[in-house]
Amino acid sequence: MKDRKPKNVFVEGAISPEFISNSIAKHQSKTSIGAHNIFLGQVRADQVDGKEITAIEYTAYEEMANTKFHEIREATFDKFELTCMHIYHSLGTVRAGEICLFVFVSSPRRKVVFKALEYVVEEIKAKVPVFGKEIFEDESHQWKVNS
Repeated sequence: MKDRKPKNVFVEGAISPEFISNSIAKHQSKTSIGAHNIFLGQVRADQVDGKEITAIEYTAYEEMANTKFHEIREATFDKFELTCMHIYHSLGTVRAGEICLFVFVSSPRRKVVFKALEYVVEEIKAKVPVFGKEIFEDESHQWKVNS
């Protein structure tokens, strides 16, 4: 997996269930895979100061973020015996209840995917410059970093 250039992991708006389903279906032909694990980050309708969050508007320093995603991806392949990994993150407005982050890892063995997925998601949260602006039911906004 070395010496590959960073891919654009961003999708505009929410990540649809159909997109997720199609991603899973594409892996049925890869018969060396014995296990998959998926993380789906969903926008919560949290209450803040008595106001409900109805959406989050995601922005990023895209080139820098894609580079960080790539570094995390490469480090994960070095650390774990994975067959493949896919990461997608939303940009733009994602409503409460919709998916904003989709991470999908595959390996010949199940224990590996559990450890690898936790590692990837924690690294993304800690290192990738993605920002979420909370949109409330009354349309006031607050910044929430790296959601």
